[in-house]
Amino acid sequence: MALSTLALAACGGGEEDFTVSNPISVPTAYFAWMNTDIKEAWRAGFYGQGTQVIVVDDFTSDQTLRGNLGLEVNEQTHGAWVAQHVEMLAPAADIDRRDYAFDVAVPLASGKLNVINLSYSIPDNLGPDATINWGAREASIISYAGGAAVVVKSAGNEGVAVGAPSNGSYDYLNRDFIGKPTAIFAGALSSHGSVSAPASIASYSNIAGTDTRVQSQFLVVGVTGDTLARGGTGLEGTSFAAPQISSYAAVLGSKFTNATATQITNQLLNTARTDTIRGYNVTIHGRGEASLARALAPQSIN
Repeated sequence: MALSTLALAACGGGEEDFTVSNPISVPTAYFAWMNTDIKEAWRAGFYGQGTQVIVVDDFTSDQTLRGNLGLEVNEQTHGAWVAQHVEMLAPAADIDRRDYAFDVAVPLASGKLNVINLSYSIPDNLGPDATINWGAREASIISYAGGAAVVVKSAGNEGVAVGAPSNGSYDYLNRDFIGKPTAIFAGALSSHGSVSAPASIASYSNIAGTDTRVQSQFLVVGVTGDTLARGGTGLEGTSFAAPQISSYAAVLGSKFTNATATQITNQLLNTARTDTIRGYNVTIHGRGEASLARALAPQSIN
């Protein structure tokens, strides 16, 4: 069984000069690769405080990506870029960086919402029904997707349905999250959508497919990538859709402080928008585009 990160290219956009003064002294700056909903969340005082986001990824290899999330051009590991998305979108969340080179069970923080971001795949060609003897890390995370933590998994960049093979290879981690009550699959739109300018699915993004279980777990967000030379971030792929949704979960947890992982997951899924997507189709877009503004709107959730 091989473990590999998803193939990535370019993501993001230019920057907008925007800062927020806030009572817990968290630095925030809005950039155009972000959805505008995050500005309103910050203005309301929700920065991810009181939550933990666990990023399992590559932090130690010599494979790096060149990009710029608006601060400066930099070259760093895939995991560092994923974690930086969370740092910038949910700046008050605790971030636990876990390198996937070390197969140990992932511990959860007590007394707070835990969100786990997985921007990698575990593909092999053992057939659709192969039994995978998961190591301690993945076994713990799959168990947490039963309700202990919000688990956000990048859908993949092969342009196929979640659970379907790509060139004969299956992502068994995707497969084993299907039907888990607090697992969310993160697909990518080519931009953030609006009613006046609906967004389309990114050409590389995996889609929800015909499995109704996947459809009910599938969200999309805009990954507005472009090359550095054209003012983009240089980062693209569902790897960078996942940390946006993970950050939204943390921001929700900072408002709904007594909510369970199941409640936070359902709130994100149930408030997704379909009117901001061009040609919305449940087999492509699942529940729709994640809407932080809608998810934050009620005074309480149950």
